[in-house]
Amino acid sequence: MILEKFIVATSLFHSEAILLSDQGFHYTHPMFQEKVKKLRIRQSMSRKENCWDNSPMESFFGHFKDIVNYKDCKSLIQIKHEVSEYIEEYNNYRYQWGLKKMTPAQYLGHLLAV
Repeated sequence: MILEKFIVATSLFHSEAILLSDQGFHYTHPMFQEKVKKLRIRQSMSRKENCWDNSPMESFFGHFKDIVNYKDCKSLIQIKHEVSEYIEEYNNYRYQWGLKKMTPAQYLGHLLAV
């Protein structure tokens, strides 16, 4: 029974999933970290007292919550579809001031060409 739950849980995450968090008590607690390891998720924490480490992800999720209608999703498949569509839009069609008015995909190409 426990093994079955573990197999189901691990299949929910991409094999290269990363949990990005601050250094709050619950994220640094050994029991939490052990559960993350069992799920084969890599944990990454921002530096202590440095909110700027997390700001790109906070910005991304802020826009995500404004644009994606995830609350109406009835299944995990619907949520995955909504997330995939948003990431496609965000990376390839959303121009950003901080990236020289390019999309993330264009900016990556620019950096690789330089």
